Amino acid sequence: MFALAAGFALFSVTAAPFIGPRRYNRAKLDAYECGIEPSPQPVVGGGRMPVAYYLTAMLFILFDIEMVFLYPFAVSADRLGLFGLVEIALFVATVGFAYAYVWRRGGLDWN
Repeated sequence: MFALAAGFALFSVTAAPFIGPRRYNRAKLDAYECGIEPSPQPVVGGGRMPVAYYLTAMLFILFDIEMVFLYPFAVSADRLGLFGLVEIALFVATVGFAYAYVWRRGGLDWN
């Protein structure tokens, strides 16, 4: 299976330049950084860069990882019993505290 996956990956990387579309334009060749227009000049005066996009990405990762841990619990909740219920409640409470902290600090405001 590993050899098949490696072969497919190698084939895809080598075949793409030959069979893919070749419609290049200026917009496709420009750098793209989270929706912010790139500037050739550095930020003068030590100005702050907006971090809203990065904060959103970190929040997505946080809650995505929460779902990764909740799915196996949902499948085997009967076998885990009370111990599993207490552990998952502590986990959800911890993530809930993180959510409340971000909300309180204004991390979810897009003004």
